Amino acid sequence: MTSAAGEAPLWQPDPERVEAAAVTRFQRWAAGRYGAPADGGYAALHRWSVDELDSFWAAVADWFDVRFSTPYERVTGDRSMPGAQWFPGSTLNYAQHALRTADDPLRADAPALVYVDETHTQVSVSWSELRRQTASLAAELRALGVTPGDRVSGYLPNIPQAVVALLATAAVGGVWTSCAPDFGARSVLDRFQQVEPVVLFAVDGYRYGGKEHDRAGTVAELRRELPTLRAVVHIPLLGTDAPEGALEWSALTASDPEPVFEQVPFEHPLWVLYSSGTTGLPKALVQSQGGILLEHLKQIGLHCDLGPEDRFFWYTSTGWMMWNFLVSGLLTGTTVVLYDGSPGHPDISAQWRVAEQTGATLFGTSAAYVMACRKAGVHPGRDHDLSRVQCVATTGSPLPPDGFRWLHDEVADDLWIASVSGGTDVCSCFAGAVPTLPVHIGELQAPCLGTDLRSYDPAGEPLIGEVGELVVTNPLPSMPIRFWNDPDGSRYHDSYFDMYPGVWRHGDWITLTDRGSVIIHGRSDSTLNRQGVRMGSADIYEAVERLPEIRESLVVGIEEPDGGYWMPLFVHLAQGATLDDALRDRVKRTIREHLSPRHVPDEIIEVPGIPHTLTGKRIEVPVKRLLQGADLDKAVNPGSVDNLELLHFYEALARERR
Repeated sequence: MTSAAGEAPLWQPDPERVEAAAVTRFQRWAAGRYGAPADGGYAALHRWSVDELDSFWAAVADWFDVRFSTPYERVTGDRSMPGAQWFPGSTLNYAQHALRTADDPLRADAPALVYVDETHTQVSVSWSELRRQTASLAAELRALGVTPGDRVSGYLPNIPQAVVALLATAAVGGVWTSCAPDFGARSVLDRFQQVEPVVLFAVDGYRYGGKEHDRAGTVAELRRELPTLRAVVHIPLLGTDAPEGALEWSALTASDPEPVFEQVPFEHPLWVLYSSGTTGLPKALVQSQGGILLEHLKQIGLHCDLGPEDRFFWYTSTGWMMWNFLVSGLLTGTTVVLYDGSPGHPDISAQWRVAEQTGATLFGTSAAYVMACRKAGVHPGRDHDLSRVQCVATTGSPLPPDGFRWLHDEVADDLWIASVSGGTDVCSCFAGAVPTLPVHIGELQAPCLGTDLRSYDPAGEPLIGEVGELVVTNPLPSMPIRFWNDPDGSRYHDSYFDMYPGVWRHGDWITLTDRGSVIIHGRSDSTLNRQGVRMGSADIYEAVERLPEIRESLVVGIEEPDGGYWMPLFVHLAQGATLDDALRDRVKRTIREHLSPRHVPDEIIEVPGIPHTLTGKRIEVPVKRLLQGADLDKAVNPGSVDNLELLHFYEALARERR
């Protein structure tokens, strides 16, 4: 992705908007209390936020009135990565902060959640009702013996019950983890079996694309394969009766007790998120109550500029970190919009219709959805009342320049377009939205506050204006406190700190421009990232290679210049097998049933063999680089491959596609 250096901004905030932005008011306030620069705008504030890390994060906690039930001794202890210490000695509770708007008598009856499904029936949940349900469920979890540190799991779509279950889990000091119901049983078990949950919240099915999808059999399998479960809570989204031995959601959320929020240490686990599982089991990433609280207050309150008058919509599922981020909109008193359904049902304009119906002020989606709308020739600004939408934000993959232009032309010419980039690993953004800066086509506006974002060459030297590895050179509060089942921390260390010791390497190609903006060029590792959802190749291999005709397989995802995404599956067939239409259909059906429709490849291509490293690992990144046009000698170290001849097939395929 490129942007012309001399090109005028696509969007420039007017002086009134700059003055009204929370980040402007924060800078002025922090200048008087914490020594932040009063002049120099965002660039000066960002420099201060990384140079004076303790002062910046103390200011964030103070500005957002973070309520430490036990005060902190200092902001940071050991700053080394991994293992940085934050606000040692302090205690707090994430759910207590997420629900405190309910304490305001003027807003208690205002909507905390607005829920919409494919029928576009709208249901609101008030702040007081959200607090009541959370308090009731938390009391029931305690009655079931859930104690701080116990894991509570959800096999749930993006519905209000999922938010309540997360908040109730946090209220008791439990550790939340979730998967979307379009995940097959094996994908869910690969995640949940690692963390051994004691409670499972599960729907009987879900609606997607105008159809009902029964999940009773999958839930039964989860119950059989998760021996640590003490209770299963049935949520009858399709209206079925609870299976034998399961508890009814309605019964657990019927009472009206006074809420009790367990006061836990700042570093106490809040939830477990999962990596894509590219090279094996998904990594189980543990993030803290305090770290997520501070990072999301900063990100949502300052970067997204959201407050009590806003409505926050992001198209997501509970299997993606953006769902967790969306729920954190509650921290700033913002109404959170939940949509459960297909992004394109009954037509490609479905998400714009949700934004119109709910009065969303920040509309979050994937770059792929924007490009699909552009290709389909839809006109959101003409056909829908989007007058309340102040910002359209995109993530999942870089937004191509044509996507910026299309949003500007077809949504509004005074639209703040925020392409953002971060990761599940930190459940936040490294770079993206800044309400006081201009938007340049093809660029993210700036690195985020508190994030010392750099571009490194292979030797660890910083680059400006050149493509390098995205690295972060100081800790963020939301970085994982650890990986689950990683007692010596070696897997955590090797995932991010192996290439540049003490520096977080994320796995993206990045350019930092001389004007301070950021360009993301896609993944530098082999993670699949399709329709804004990161997926693991290992999941696909496991499903495909159950078929007797498939000896071995390889899948890669290719970001294309027009914003598209090509995901071919290469198969090495067993002796005597033929890749005909019937086998192709079986492969696709197997992937769809065991994983999800998003995992189904664009093409299935027979290959003479799958290349490996000398230690037997499939070579994904070199194949991807070959298909992107790299020369063989630059795509791979020949001495690291078990059969270099196999790579010539992919080299020839790349030439054919040019």
